[in-house]
Amino acid sequence: MISIQSMGDVRALLRELPGPDNSAVAQAARRDATLTKPAGSLGRLEELVELVCAWQGHHPPSLDRCRVAIFAGNHGITAEGVSAFPADVTAQMVGNFTKGGAAINQLCARAGVDLKIFPIELDSPTRNFAREPAMTGDECARAMAVGLSAVEDGLDILCLGEMGIGNTTSAAALCHAIFAGDAEHWVGPGTGVAGDALANKIRVVRDAIAFHGSGLNDGLEALCCVGGREIAAIAGAILAARFARIPVILDGYVCCAAAASLYAMENSALDHCVVGHVSAEPGHRRLLDMLGKRPLLDLDMRLGEGSGAALALMIMQAAISCHTGMATFHEAGVSGKEGN
Repeated sequence: MISIQSMGDVRALLRELPGPDNSAVAQAARRDATLTKPAGSLGRLEELVELVCAWQGHHPPSLDRCRVAIFAGNHGITAEGVSAFPADVTAQMVGNFTKGGAAINQLCARAGVDLKIFPIELDSPTRNFAREPAMTGDECARAMAVGLSAVEDGLDILCLGEMGIGNTTSAAALCHAIFAGDAEHWVGPGTGVAGDALANKIRVVRDAIAFHGSGLNDGLEALCCVGGREIAAIAGAILAARFARIPVILDGYVCCAAAASLYAMENSALDHCVVGHVSAEPGHRRLLDMLGKRPLLDLDMRLGEGSGAALALMIMQAAISCHTGMATFHEAGVSGKEGN
């Protein structure tokens, strides 16, 4: 397993990312060609099988041990009035997750998935990034290191989610810092702000990026300046999963903003990741275009907490079941395509 002690460690890891196992992909393609269906008829399900094989590094693929990891953090930027809910809700929702009362608990139970919650220093919000960097480099590295603890030997896939009042503001600022454009392109209602409150949120993000200016030279600096502990932990988990050969399903806007901080450093850093869904948060679709990622689902969701990733996992499970369980033409006594 990798170790993160400093942001220098993160930079070094991004220069050493392992690649896909192309032999496992080839094995998947050979089996797919023998199954009782027309070639390509399962569409993206076939692509998902190959992606899982590529990053697990073996064929047949397996999704027997799956995990949803939710990282929770609090944000100093809430002092600027950017959220419809008070910061106390973060800890209250962590309690709800623990008791089994949230949407993600029901989805994990339906999918037969392990759920782990990682609250990160909830009593110590990040600093208000409208006035100073949200985290020092060391603080960001510690938060990223929390993400490593979600990755264990033997996991077949990792779904990532988050909880943190104020974190759509942080995500919007992170995207604005990395991909530029106008603040209006990245800021959305989050927990439900509208009208003057939404205009204030846009202003806060625009002014914060102008304030930090030269401190936003790359994705990791942006993560320190305007990110959050849970956002940094997600980035750490993505990195750890890459080195552990575990495919990743990303949830919505906040998760993908965390991933963007890595993508901005190395465009191949997200090759082992699938985006579970596109959020109703308007900046998410724009972000996915920038990342070159096509989501599996588009259900107008904007809940967070890994909900879209957990739903997408069920589609991944279906893809693997078809690939491993279907009969071949020979086994079923079905005639194959003429000329083959």
